[in-house]
Amino acid sequence: MQDVSILIGGQAGDGMMRAAELIGRIFNRLGLYAFVINDYGSLIRGGHNFCKIRAADRQIWHHRDSVDLIAAVNQDTIAKHQNELTSGGRVLYDSDTAKYEGPHEPLPIPLTTMVKGVGGVPIMRNSAMIGAIAGLCGVPLNIIEDILNRAYGEKAAKNIELVKMGYEFAGKNFKPILKIEIIKRDPTPFISGAESLALGAVKAGMKLYITYPMTPSTAILNYLGPAQDELGIVLVHPENEIGVANMALGAAYAGVRTMVGTAGGGFALMQEAFSMAGQAEIPVVFVVGQRVAPAVGAPTYTAQADLKFLLNAGHGEFPRIVVAPGDPEEAFVKTGEVMNLAWKYQSPAIVIVDKHLLESYMSIAIDENGVRLEPAEFAAEQVEYRRYRFTDSGISPITFPGKKGAVVKVTSYEHDEYGYAEETAEGIQKMQEKRLRKLSSMIRDLKERETVKIHGDSKAENLVLAWGSTKGAILEAMNLIDRPIRFLQIIYLSPFPEWEVSRHLRTANNVLLVEGNLTGQLGSLIAEKTGFRIKNAVLKNDGRPFDPVLLANKIREAFGWK
Repeated sequence: MQDVSILIGGQAGDGMMRAAELIGRIFNRLGLYAFVINDYGSLIRGGHNFCKIRAADRQIWHHRDSVDLIAAVNQDTIAKHQNELTSGGRVLYDSDTAKYEGPHEPLPIPLTTMVKGVGGVPIMRNSAMIGAIAGLCGVPLNIIEDILNRAYGEKAAKNIELVKMGYEFAGKNFKPILKIEIIKRDPTPFISGAESLALGAVKAGMKLYITYPMTPSTAILNYLGPAQDELGIVLVHPENEIGVANMALGAAYAGVRTMVGTAGGGFALMQEAFSMAGQAEIPVVFVVGQRVAPAVGAPTYTAQADLKFLLNAGHGEFPRIVVAPGDPEEAFVKTGEVMNLAWKYQSPAIVIVDKHLLESYMSIAIDENGVRLEPAEFAAEQVEYRRYRFTDSGISPITFPGKKGAVVKVTSYEHDEYGYAEETAEGIQKMQEKRLRKLSSMIRDLKERETVKIHGDSKAENLVLAWGSTKGAILEAMNLIDRPIRFLQIIYLSPFPEWEVSRHLRTANNVLLVEGNLTGQLGSLIAEKTGFRIKNAVLKNDGRPFDPVLLANKIREAFGWK
């Protein structure tokens, strides 16, 4: 079985993330399944950045914490990570800037000298490093050349020259790590959660993306910005998060499918606008990238601690749709789906993600036909247009400014059917009930959709419960355990699919909750909705994804397995 794990590291500004992405693309082109995770601090330059690249001949869902090779452009990388090497691990390093005298095999290569020799800049050391790694793994040079030509265009020539220099140096001076065998399989994209999420929204009709940069959702901005013309969308960067949310409401009011990108702290500033979206029944999709909090917290690391906040965001009572994809394929499908649902039910929607999902890359099959534009039901000709007409479903006829004969009025004030202010007890109660009737319609709709996923043995009595990006670590942990396990991944969090969750809880003897927070927020939600209290949980909130090996041990312990 082929399964290799590589760590590359340097300081911020050395281009580690771009290099890791390209290595992942090379492995993917070879037919292997690749996974790339990055780790960096809140610095533009300096500090320590590293990425882990894993490639295997089976579908993989997560990186490995242990690595077979460290590729370092500075001394700091070796010092910080040499203890993560496997027993036969090796250290590839720039001999012009670092040295290694530890127990593992050293692989010195003069990267800086090579770059100077071609008249390049220091960041190009990565190209020579990519060449050396490819040489150690037996990767054909033509594949690397093609990928670098696609990545760098007219600037590729010097980088390709350095790739060849690194490749030839490794071939002459080092023993290979392994000989990668090219695997023939159906091609899959090598894609990040941010990219797939954005594409799902576009497929469902998004024409406007509004954001103020805030890690980790900045990854969506970085992708959509250069791709605006190709995708036929507009990206707007207002002055702050309050401006973002209010601009989005205005665009949706005018009939434009709009998505907002932010993080927990940014969404906290959007509360009044989010409530207005509920009150005025304006369909806007908010993507909220969780990070370690409270306050600024650790902004470049991952967490799952905003669930309760997002489920209860905004003042007052109004329906909202909340979905939590667990991988890039789900990010594509569920973001598109929630865009359609927001417009169908004229309600705000939230896509809960985190840094681990948004910024990690992986090889994964994505069905482009899994998302399509589902047109909203627009108002038919009426003698007198009532934007908030009372209906059995709670869904009122919608149209937009410019419609002949229609006065399209929206307001943040409680209102009557026409949108005019309402302060009578009867009128207030009636309109509140009208909006909440949408929940029943949403639930009927969701019962026909995929609100949860079952992984593993669907009849196993040992049940693991989780949501979001913890999916990958759990699937890899299950692969390490030779016992029957049922993993219930909850995708929709509002309306909550209690009909599915209750069914699985009733048929399980042992239940374990896994979450990236310390208070078991999904567990609290399950208790509220089903009355079932989960006693066993694996909880952490240290900014790092779960380690599948450690998680496998926790699962064994929870279920009484040695």
